[in-house]
Amino acid sequence: MWAILGVMADRAEAPGTLDVESPAEIPLRVVVADDDVLLRAGVASLLSRSGFEVLGEAGDAAELLDLVRELVPDLVLVDIRMPPTQTTEGLEAASLIREQFPGVGILVLSAHVEVEHATTLLAEGRGIGYLLKSRVVDVSDFVDTVRRVARGGSVVDPALVQELFSARRRDDPLAALSPRESEVLALMAEGRSNAGIGQALWVTEGTVEKHVKSILQKLDLPETAADHRRVLAVITYLQAR
Repeated sequence: MWAILGVMADRAEAPGTLDVESPAEIPLRVVVADDDVLLRAGVASLLSRSGFEVLGEAGDAAELLDLVRELVPDLVLVDIRMPPTQTTEGLEAASLIREQFPGVGILVLSAHVEVEHATTLLAEGRGIGYLLKSRVVDVSDFVDTVRRVARGGSVVDPALVQELFSARRRDDPLAALSPRESEVLALMAEGRSNAGIGQALWVTEGTVEKHVKSILQKLDLPETAADHRRVLAVITYLQAR
């Protein structure tokens, strides 16, 4: 009503001019997929009240794919674990959607931090999000996240970021080395002898030998007649870079 009154006032002040109202923003179209009926209905209701157009709901991956192919929404909200095996059906469906409809945003709501699955999903590019269900506690933040992903942004749950960094540290063979041992190994990779490393670091050759022995032990390089452990250590260093 206030908008109408405003238009009438403008026209009264400036007779003969045509005031054209800007068109209303087209609501973002969403499909919600989760085998938990209450959660699915709750998310769908929340999005509807927040201005989204919920095109449909799916309880399994096959139903989700059918809805997307028929309706082509702006965004899909999907759980990773869905029937019938409760393993990776949701993720596999998300990958198919990204392949067939690259413009459709995908927001995963997962009950668990699943690093491998999340990494695979995030590698798909823009318009991707990953949130833990337990951390969706602020309605306005959640709605904002849905909009950002639907419009091509990427959102990653902070808990997943922390886990990704932790996994990287666990998988890094050089993580166990001290800063000095890392320096020694880097100089080994340059082809320097123990004497040359000692000169570069201003330490004795005996100290370098102790560092090298510790490096080989920490990298779990066994003594063998066929392989030169220093070469294997350098290869490990180069592969980790």
